[in-house]
Amino acid sequence: MIRRLACAAMSVALSFSAVSVQAQDDAPAQTLFTNVHVFDGVNEARIENASVLVEGNLIKSVSTEAIDAPNATIIDGEGRTLTPGFIENHAHLMLMGPSLSAMEANTTWEDFGIHGTRMAEMYLMQGFTTVRDAGGANGGLRRAIDSGQIAGPRFYPSGAFLGTRGGHADFATFTSPPGGSTNFGRLNLSQEITGVDDVYVYGRNNFRMGATQLKFMISGGVVSAFDPWQLLAGAPEEIAAAVQVASEYESYVMAHAYRKEAIMNALNAGVMSIEHGFSFDCDIAEVMVEKGAYITTNLTAFDPGLLDVPAVKNQPSSLAKAKSASATFANYIPNMKKCPVPRGFQTDCVGSVEACNIQIAYEKHLNNEFFGPFQSMITLTSIGGEIAQLSGNFMNPYPDAKLGVIEEGAYADILLIDGNPLEDFTVVGTGDKWFGADPRPESPETIRLIMKDGVVYKNTLN
Repeated sequence: MIRRLACAAMSVALSFSAVSVQAQDDAPAQTLFTNVHVFDGVNEARIENASVLVEGNLIKSVSTEAIDAPNATIIDGEGRTLTPGFIENHAHLMLMGPSLSAMEANTTWEDFGIHGTRMAEMYLMQGFTTVRDAGGANGGLRRAIDSGQIAGPRFYPSGAFLGTRGGHADFATFTSPPGGSTNFGRLNLSQEITGVDDVYVYGRNNFRMGATQLKFMISGGVVSAFDPWQLLAGAPEEIAAAVQVASEYESYVMAHAYRKEAIMNALNAGVMSIEHGFSFDCDIAEVMVEKGAYITTNLTAFDPGLLDVPAVKNQPSSLAKAKSASATFANYIPNMKKCPVPRGFQTDCVGSVEACNIQIAYEKHLNNEFFGPFQSMITLTSIGGEIAQLSGNFMNPYPDAKLGVIEEGAYADILLIDGNPLEDFTVVGTGDKWFGADPRPESPETIRLIMKDGVVYKNTLN
């Protein structure tokens, strides 16, 4: 009897031991960052001499006290700055250029797909762990990234640009008839809207194709064939229809808008994200605050060398538009400083991967030049995270945690950066030259570690 009891006790002990080992094996992996100064994406003061524990794909703890995590992989930050991964709010990962007409006439789905793959990897290696695509990309690129087939950031696509005939989403050839088939239309990169019914059809199709929000072109542009930048495109009922479709999915509309009247039309219709918004003033700011809306602006538009951009100076109509626009938009920066609203980071590059790499670095530089390091850092992080959440519970592909912040429960999207970007902004990977700049490295040397969703994609620490 005693022998049988002893054997039973040993069997139970071994069973508990096996369960314990199994539980330990099933526990999510932990990474412990020690000896770091944390910029949390919100507050200007860093959390000094801190530790950050990552468990699985989430941040489990942020503390100035020692964190007990005996099974964690330890990464000694050696006094570097730990920040949220950067967020790009207005990119076009599928549009390789060199011009809209070339893409319409000579580009296949393979070309777009290969370019998008390379752009996704480039953005991640530049420190961007989240990108919102502002038109031209459907859900396929995100599926490839999220399944691990290719490296890239979290991805929020808008599907096809929605816009009127002769507007900023009209990429058809000059003699193409209204409603005619186009390369951009066949691939659902851009769709021509003629009336509310088209908004319903193509807006809903965008969500079907994997969009997380809709993009409506309600102004003209500069580097485009048919549209004056002053254009008021889209009838009020068409813009309202886009907002209605987005609301059906608990999502929102982002609107390309230059002219003040266009911006106001968008906001009054319920648009939540103003793109470019170069005519921004304090009247617009008041409405934006009331509506809880956001703005993203490509600051390269205020670069003194804008008129020397090849796509501008080599096209007489674009050059004339650029000169007119530059004069009208001159008050954007002082108005934004006087009446600030939440502003997300925007690059808006259409072109080669190498050219966009340069433009991203220059856009970072201009943010600091115009608004200083702290405002630039929250533009790159927490504000972008707030914009991502606008896509709602249904269409947000990453709904379980916050983006753009370092706090308990947030997604583990993390950078380790040499120095202090709040004092020396160049450490985030800036470039002080746009056209004519030398090619940039695959990843800034000062960004020493890149983690997205708890996975390390770059680590040059000793």
